[in-house]
Amino acid sequence: MPEFQSDFLNVLHERGFIHQGTDLGALDEAAANGTITAYIGFDATADSLHAGSLVQIMMLYWLQQTGHRPIVLMGGGTTKVGDPSGKDAQRKLLTPADIESNIAGIKRAFSPFLTFGEGETDAVMVNNDEWLSGLKYVDFLRDFGVHFTINRMLTFDSVKLRLDREQPLTFLEFNYMLMQAYDFFELNERYGCTLQMGGSDQWGNIVNGVELCRRVAAVEGGKARDVFGLTTPLLTTSSGKKMGKTENGAVWLNADRLSPYDYWQYWRNTEDADVGMMLRRFTTLPRDEVRRLEALQGAEINDAKKVLATEVTALMHGRDAANAAAETARQTFEQGGAADDLPTVSVDAAILSRGMPLFEPFRELGLVASLSEGRRHIKAGALKVNDEALAEERTLTEGDLRNGKIKLSIGKKKHGLVVVAS
Repeated sequence: MPEFQSDFLNVLHERGFIHQGTDLGALDEAAANGTITAYIGFDATADSLHAGSLVQIMMLYWLQQTGHRPIVLMGGGTTKVGDPSGKDAQRKLLTPADIESNIAGIKRAFSPFLTFGEGETDAVMVNNDEWLSGLKYVDFLRDFGVHFTINRMLTFDSVKLRLDREQPLTFLEFNYMLMQAYDFFELNERYGCTLQMGGSDQWGNIVNGVELCRRVAAVEGGKARDVFGLTTPLLTTSSGKKMGKTENGAVWLNADRLSPYDYWQYWRNTEDADVGMMLRRFTTLPRDEVRRLEALQGAEINDAKKVLATEVTALMHGRDAANAAAETARQTFEQGGAADDLPTVSVDAAILSRGMPLFEPFRELGLVASLSEGRRHIKAGALKVNDEALAEERTLTEGDLRNGKIKLSIGKKKHGLVVVAS
């Protein structure tokens, strides 16, 4: 196990965040002997980040907690081009209005984790559209394009994998890595930023940024810039699933996209083999407590999962929301009740009086995606109304109401409520 001088790299290593670095020894020395400024970029392709982005958010959190300054770079400019990394086809091009709306939504995810302000270690949020949209293309190519070779760019995974699969790669997307490298240069000039961090799929883009900063300094006759790159492992579950995805879609961070209860449930359903890894990366629990929890065996591992779910939810949505989600789950699963905080769909009493199609509220609640899926769950004995498995398809009626509610379930873990609209 490597030993670092700096608290920053020690924490990242102990919690499993370090995959690659351009010069970890020099970075460690810089972090141990002063305040460093580091950034991570987030493109605005949706109006919320999802749970997969928590790896990067937690890196910025620990950067600040260990005495350094984070920069959250919003990709208002790069989103206009689209990052080809990990994609077999060009991303949908968004309008400037779409991008601005998405950035407004994404910003909300950072306030629970970072302290923003004017202090030495206070976080700042920057939009790369500030400099990218003002570039004169010919001047940009003359000044910065000379530092990139097509030969080298073709070796990076974001390009190579697309070409190996014989999928088109537009010239627009090919420019993305130049733009990301230029982001690092601008942040270094404007904010003294010396470290870019990201997932391992961004390694080629990060290396380009490091090299650009150094080469421009050399051309200008100055000292080579002390700049660094650091990546995290791409996070998948022990069964090979991509982090932050479920059968029903992305696990969004914003509460208006995914309720705190559903967010809690996602973490509660963590696979047994992943509990320790998730506790280290996505909670702020002390190392000794993480070790104690991940050592639990058998049925006790469920206690560790509940702690994981509550701690991760508390970081994102606050302690009250996390405790409420945990209590809702306790009432639902341990007492067989129908807690009011479950996902809910309201229906008019007149609809129930004449009979409501069974799968309609199941689909609205996201419990099933289609009629055929619902019918498969009936055959398997997994579709339940008020905790009773249905043997055949039927309508929902007023007779199904229990204290003004109908509890709908798929198996033991997915639940929702139908309530009569007031």
